[in-house]
Amino acid sequence: MIFNMKLQPQPFEAIKSGRKDIEMRLYDEKRKQIKKKDLIEFTNLESGEKTLCKVTDLHIFSSFKQLYAHFDKKRLGYHENETAKPSDMEKYYPKSEQAQFGVIGIEIKLIKLNLK
Repeated sequence: MIFNMKLQPQPFEAIKSGRKDIEMRLYDEKRKQIKKKDLIEFTNLESGEKTLCKVTDLHIFSSFKQLYAHFDKKRLGYHENETAKPSDMEKYYPKSEQAQFGVIGIEIKLIKLNLK
């Protein structure tokens, strides 16, 4: 199955460069459908550029705090000199939704750049 997800430019570029291999999302009904070996087409919200990734693993947590504690910040898309804070995800997913659904780290492998 192929899923479509939109991304801000910074995380999109991190995936495109191969630096980021964990995409963080709310574990809602849409994400509960994702399985290993599925494909995700990511679209850059500003440029419309697309890339294709294969799901290699799924990591489910009750909060972004747990997810951040589990992975190296570089895998989440942060630079070495940046501070990785679970609260960064609250601009996308309020704490109430995190508590309701839990969160997921979708482990991905880039397979194709610049889709049309």
